[in-house]
Amino acid sequence: MAAVTDRPPQLELADLLRRHDVAGPRYTSYPTADRFVEAHQGAQHLQALRQRGTVQPLSVYVHIPFCEQLCYYCACNKIITKHHERAAPYLAALAREVELVADALGGPAPVSQLHLGGGSPTFLSDAELGELMEMLRRRFKLLPGAELSIEVDPRTVDQARLAHLRLLGFNRLSFGVQDFDVAVQKAVHRVQPLEQVAALMQHARELGFSSTNVDLIYGLPQQTPVSFARTIAQVAELRPDRIAMYAYAHLPQRFKPQRRIVAELLPPAGDKLAMLSGAISALLGEGYAYIGMDHFALPDDPLAIAKRQGLLHRGFQGYSTQPDCDLVGLGVSAISRVGATYAQNAKTLEEYEDALNQRQLPVQRGLALTRDDLLRRAVIMALMCQGRVEYESIAASYLVDVPSYFEPELARLAQLAGQGLVVLEPGAIQVTPLGWYFVRAVAAVFDRYLQADASRERFSKII
Repeated sequence: MAAVTDRPPQLELADLLRRHDVAGPRYTSYPTADRFVEAHQGAQHLQALRQRGTVQPLSVYVHIPFCEQLCYYCACNKIITKHHERAAPYLAALAREVELVADALGGPAPVSQLHLGGGSPTFLSDAELGELMEMLRRRFKLLPGAELSIEVDPRTVDQARLAHLRLLGFNRLSFGVQDFDVAVQKAVHRVQPLEQVAALMQHARELGFSSTNVDLIYGLPQQTPVSFARTIAQVAELRPDRIAMYAYAHLPQRFKPQRRIVAELLPPAGDKLAMLSGAISALLGEGYAYIGMDHFALPDDPLAIAKRQGLLHRGFQGYSTQPDCDLVGLGVSAISRVGATYAQNAKTLEEYEDALNQRQLPVQRGLALTRDDLLRRAVIMALMCQGRVEYESIAASYLVDVPSYFEPELARLAQLAGQGLVVLEPGAIQVTPLGWYFVRAVAAVFDRYLQADASRERFSKII
């Protein structure tokens, strides 16, 4: 992956930016969640769970929607409140959902990965986090060596809270940092000193957490290539095991909090690419492996090992080491992937709790994948994870002649090949080092829904 640091000539880069200054999906799933339909609800999800059973390990995601303060950039499903008493009825509803899901599966299913996200999971008190973990352990079988991770808002935890998380069994932490520049922090309403994060990360190591992740965002207001390079250097000095670096998606028409961001303060596309390419070069220089699109890891981290071994996977939480296993999403707006189906819970707390009060799964929409969906998902995920598609393996799995089936797509790829983003080999598609900057555009060629849709306004820019 060292070739990823190759910087394209400035004229070529400017031309590519103009060509690809478009919106597109991040492909944490295919089809993407905007393609879910309301006809797919609790009954269909219940059937998928029953058919699945408890033989293979699961990945479980639990959504905690509460936050004490509003971050202007945030596009997550969240509830801003300082009333911590609101957590109790939510945990009661979660308990009912866990019970319904476990019963449908036919007993305690083995779990190899558990992730608590939000919102801010650390909005919950220590006692409430203990109650939640006890509930999950009672109805699921957390396997020895399972990844148990939790997103942490550094402003809501101290050393004692980290010790409690470790006592509960969590072995991975993800710190929401975004940027250390004070001007940027003020512009997005999230001020947290570097020293505070550094102290927490040091204590996490002392407590024996096996992995720490830092989330960063580039493209925020007041950011410049120089200021973001400074943040990257500071993060590299903290030495987290993993770094997730996302492009900011400015969609104020969809996400009301973003209307508080002054659009004129957002960096132009050229600066965003400079931030991305500069960060990749800097982090590789610090010994990090470039996993793909938005993830980095130290060479001995399981994520880097999975990338080297060709075992990387991608899901709703980004890149993962976990096998291509089913995902059960719990909580408001959470998404499940079970077999050839997706299911998403109700997005409002009222609708979510109402369904569970009636002892019904709170699924509001979803999708049953067609054979074509499954085939295209395999191609898109191969591009996103390995940067390579082998015709032979696709043909063997889906009994298709790849050049014939994807004739229109390969014709469009030929244009990207002319731009230096991919190489079309006789029996494979290979993403080039330059193409990694634009891998979402490469994957989008195989998105049947997107190609038929003239509007992309609901997506972020690919750069």
